[in-house]
Amino acid sequence: MYTMRISMLLCLATTARAFVPSALRYSARSMSSLAASDNDFDDFTSKTAFMFPGQGAQFVGMCAETVKEVPAAAKLFETASKILGYDLLEVCTAGPKEKLDSTVVSQPAIFVASMAAVEKLKQEDPEAAASATCAMGLSLGEYSALCFAGAISFEDGVKITKARGEAMQAASDAVDTGMVSVIGLASDKVKELCAAAVEKSGGESIQIANYLCNGNYAVSGTSKACDTVAEIAKPDFGARMTVKLAVAGAFHTSFMQPAVKSLEDILGEVTINKPRIPVISNVDAKPHSDPDTIKKLLATQVTSPVLWENTMDLMLSKGFEKAYELGPGKVTAGILKRFSKTAECINVEV
Repeated sequence: MYTMRISMLLCLATTARAFVPSALRYSARSMSSLAASDNDFDDFTSKTAFMFPGQGAQFVGMCAETVKEVPAAAKLFETASKILGYDLLEVCTAGPKEKLDSTVVSQPAIFVASMAAVEKLKQEDPEAAASATCAMGLSLGEYSALCFAGAISFEDGVKITKARGEAMQAASDAVDTGMVSVIGLASDKVKELCAAAVEKSGGESIQIANYLCNGNYAVSGTSKACDTVAEIAKPDFGARMTVKLAVAGAFHTSFMQPAVKSLEDILGEVTINKPRIPVISNVDAKPHSDPDTIKKLLATQVTSPVLWENTMDLMLSKGFEKAYELGPGKVTAGILKRFSKTAECINVEV
């Protein structure tokens, strides 16, 4: 009996020793699989890139002709208006400008207008519309890119951009802040400019918020610090010019932290799928395939600098042949030309 008990114990011990490594190996494989799930687009090609504009591209009159010529675009505005609770098309086509330019309206307006541009391209050139190998959007435009790539539905895109606009406006109302575009300086010089403005303004906060291209960077901070940047940029640092931006507040800085919770809440209510093509994130200038990672990055995007300069560098290094800009204005096309004068870019305007 004693010998039998010893044998059983030895058997159990052997089984346990065999089981533990197996479990650990299984766990390691699972963790490796999870980690790899966000790397599916590492080897993507940018042969045909679709670019979407951000806030500031809106103008009164946009989409007036598009909705007449493209029934699917008109349908998008009908759907969006039901979600928003007001006639979005009326604001886009007739204004008033002050209302369209407000953060709470311009964000869903640009999103819907950009998706209307997609429908326009689908109607006019279906082959071109299906040719995209990657997508990207400037700040707000990232939602348009994700919708185009099938990561979010159009309806959810309207809900998110509505909530995002409201949350960013509320955060802007809490503190007197703004943004200034600095033209003609390299990024390291703009950082020095911001540091000097902080010191001269008595410790007021300001930093680079949009890395657009060499010689074109937008800074965000308190209004006092913004005024200081505008005051010293040209005489003290040799900037060509500065332009105060018509935005509600210091976007893409910690001043937008109060907006993060609202954004996390709405993102938690919607479904985000793996994009069918890579969409380059504004936060780290990389494409992501894991929906949870995409969701987390979108929540932090409003407090993180926009790395558009890095995005363009990545795009041009991945077999780029041509780009399409879909939506109001020609901002992203103009920036692309700063990187490569020969880069082909087709504008699908609304």
